Amino acid sequence: MSAPLFLVESLPTADQLTLGGPEGHHAATVQRLRVGEELLLADGRGGTASAVVTAVGRGSLDLEITSRGYVDASAPRLVVVQGIAKGDRGELAVQAMTEVGVDEIVPWAASRSVAQWRGDRGARAREKWVATAREAAKQARRSWLPVVAGAPDENTPTVARRIAGAAAAFVLHEEASERLTTVELPAAGEVVLVVGPEGGIAPAELTAFTGAGARPVRLGPSVLRTSTAGVAALSVLATRLGHW
Repeated sequence: MSAPLFLVESLPTADQLTLGGPEGHHAATVQRLRVGEELLLADGRGGTASAVVTAVGRGSLDLEITSRGYVDASAPRLVVVQGIAKGDRGELAVQAMTEVGVDEIVPWAASRSVAQWRGDRGARAREKWVATAREAAKQARRSWLPVVAGAPDENTPTVARRIAGAAAAFVLHEEASERLTTVELPAAGEVVLVVGPEGGIAPAELTAFTGAGARPVRLGPSVLRTSTAGVAALSVLATRLGHW
């Protein structure tokens, strides 16, 4: 089994470190790491360090750094505009997309989104997505932590502007004739993928996105849920782009 990964604000420059706070508590108390065991540290921006536990404290670990590294950001950058879904479906989507390699998730306030992020509720909902992405990145041993955009969400005109500036953009749509498995993909820049909410993408939204340069695509004959469509599409892209 690979060594567990813990996220830190910045990697240490010295060869010794005390891992405290929530990450230290999780490592020492929840995972019960012991002297001599190895772990990984990451700053969420590509920097990594391997370490071995030299002492266990109350909710903390003393570590000795054994090696350092850096993982380049993936290219092209994969951005998913995720229509806000009700219940925990959005968080399930964020978790799975993080595990398969999404670089940024944009919460989209689609016209057919049942759930609406407003005021404090919206801020709390976005923070859940941030926390979910963080934990999923640790589970997947990712060196890069996905960005969750929005303050707390983005509207359709903002998404259209994002599409206009991308190297390529695709809208998952059940009536599309083109397949994501065959469309041309760029080697660099940003690829934006739009996933609608439970009620789908409204005609006016599809018009706005295609007008900004997006191409409607489909995955296959099945109509996927909003919580699974993004991860399925990312799997296709990761394979075709050589990320996997």
